[in-house]
Amino acid sequence: MRLPYNVLVIPYMKRDDEFRYCLFKRKDSGHWQFIAGGGEEEDSNILETVKRESNEEAGLSSENKYMKLESFSTIPAKHFGFVWGEDTLVIPEHVYAVSAKEKIKTSSEHQEFIWLSYEEAISILEYDSNKNALWELDYKLKNNIK
Repeated sequence: MRLPYNVLVIPYMKRDDEFRYCLFKRKDSGHWQFIAGGGEEEDSNILETVKRESNEEAGLSSENKYMKLESFSTIPAKHFGFVWGEDTLVIPEHVYAVSAKEKIKTSSEHQEFIWLSYEEAISILEYDSNKNALWELDYKLKNNIK
């Protein structure tokens, strides 16, 4: 059964002294976003969900360096069909970044992926939660904030 939370994961790398961010184009909506998914019963904690979703949607190893971000959002439970009952109106979205060391592989949920600069990425992201998280990550990386 799906657990009442979501995760957002931003893959990044540094190439030619510039940080690049990997965005994914969803097959169902055509929107550009980062890796997103929900907790499952077999996940022992949120970081495990982050690593599982990163592997399922992008082929990333759990051995990569994952960083929890301060960005936090909520998502209306109606988008998931109120699977937790009508008393659960929103679920939290926890945000992480991952330093991608291997090649990205797309899952069946995505049409394609693309590596972009901050300016390019921010201009095509659909959701404000993704834009806010990208701003935080970009600022931290460029200012060497852990």
